[in-house]
Amino acid sequence: MKASDFLVKTLENEGVEYIFGIPGEENIDLLESIRNSSIKLILTRHEQAAGFMAATYGRLTGKPGVCISTLGPGATNLVTAAAHAQLGAFPMVMITGQKPIKKSKQAMFQIIDVVQMMKPITKFAKQIIDANVIPSVVREAFRVATEEKPGAVHIELPEDIAGEEIDANIFDIHELYRPTADTTVVKQAAEIIKQAKHPLILIGASANRRETSVALREFIDKTEIPFFNTQMGKGVVPEDHTLFLGTAALSRDDYVHCAIDRADVIINVGHDVVEKPPFIMEVGRQKVIHINYFAAKIDDVYFPHIDMIGDIANSITKLTKYVTKQSHWDFGYFIRVKREIDDKINDKSSDDRFPILPQHFVHVIRDLMPDDGIVALDNGTYKIWFARNYKCYAPNTLLLDNALATMGAGLPTAFTAKLIDPSKKVIAVCGDGGFMMNSQELETAVREGVDLTVIILNDSAYGMIKWKQEGLGYKNFGLDFSNPDFEMYAKSYGAIGHKVTSSEDLVKTLEKCINSKGVHLVDVPVDYTENHKVLYEELATKSCLI
Repeated sequence: MKASDFLVKTLENEGVEYIFGIPGEENIDLLESIRNSSIKLILTRHEQAAGFMAATYGRLTGKPGVCISTLGPGATNLVTAAAHAQLGAFPMVMITGQKPIKKSKQAMFQIIDVVQMMKPITKFAKQIIDANVIPSVVREAFRVATEEKPGAVHIELPEDIAGEEIDANIFDIHELYRPTADTTVVKQAAEIIKQAKHPLILIGASANRRETSVALREFIDKTEIPFFNTQMGKGVVPEDHTLFLGTAALSRDDYVHCAIDRADVIINVGHDVVEKPPFIMEVGRQKVIHINYFAAKIDDVYFPHIDMIGDIANSITKLTKYVTKQSHWDFGYFIRVKREIDDKINDKSSDDRFPILPQHFVHVIRDLMPDDGIVALDNGTYKIWFARNYKCYAPNTLLLDNALATMGAGLPTAFTAKLIDPSKKVIAVCGDGGFMMNSQELETAVREGVDLTVIILNDSAYGMIKWKQEGLGYKNFGLDFSNPDFEMYAKSYGAIGHKVTSSEDLVKTLEKCINSKGVHLVDVPVDYTENHKVLYEELATKSCLI
């Protein structure tokens, strides 16, 4: 069998459904092999978007998403997506082409050392120099990509190797069972929790696994310990739970940090400091129990007192056996903080001034989206408002990136979520800056026939940096730009464009788009003046004497 055909057979063996990307002349054999397979090629308009799509597939399914590119510039365009998957713990396999390695025909044209480029931002990067190693390389790549902590891997398939004949066998796949935390350590953690007066649970990104969600809900219901989450831990336990305090959308000094500061023990489930941290520790102030698949990386802001290392769901299930509700626990202050947070979150949610306030916009989206609907965010100031104000009732219903926090991922992420499950309502929320970084994927969405709503929060600026600039007292400089007519822009791709002209129009337009066929692009003018008032001035004067 031709090596490229065999490679595709190994991908089918791994359960690959889609390959996202842009082939080049070095991938032509591989492209023909894909054509004759059960795998669907999703041709994108930029390799970076293909990488975001593959990472999202991995994030939502737990199975590595696959993307391809040619050598040189095609491969370099995957770098940001590779870092996105690596920091975010999304399993992804990148397959890049290369010139023939046994006999050069074009000297160094387009050639860079892609494998060495990928090594610092992946878990595994390897060039295939002999077609007979394809079975082991592919199996190892998929194993490493999914092994905790999941991430990006890279395989380079040179043009001449792809055309070789191969006589090999595909490796069998067997299920791996993760080790569980040692019982002695679990009992030690249980004693620390039981002796505490104000224990508090933090839920982070690594807890966003199906089994963990169930185990955590049982632990919380049994012990009645209040909990909060990081941005990427949203929805692991439904946020309409009576013990949910809020989300640490800021690193410090938000209302939820009043509760964090009062806690004497924090049960830290699945948080990794790769995610922008809520600062939960000070020397001598509180004890932190680290529960994760891997040991804590110690630094100035995180130095836990005990590590429960192993499968998180199993660890929590074991901990549940040893911890019961204690009569001396005092959660009165936490409940007062919860009431304060709920009041602040709802403040201005009904303020229908125009241009739209972010608080009102988030409120409208929450009202319009079903509990299992998916909101995919790009990166910008609105991400803070969604993290603070948008309650999630199921895991992976608010897809945001608080690890690499790259712009440009919102539209590709939403497209993939809809591709995986067409029955769900899916919207992308993008700033005008981030949207334009991968706006060309509107054509991909139209071509693939998905029903998708893409919302642009339009302030004609890089709003997040502008807000930070203002907070430092600097004059506005270097961050404003002009935008195209987004209605016409959508039409040029075969999508349907809308421009919101009032708060009332916002609700009517979005309701229509979310429940209609086709790809809809909605231009929403936004007023970010509240950023400074609330996230700087109000929080700077808040009191934790609640």
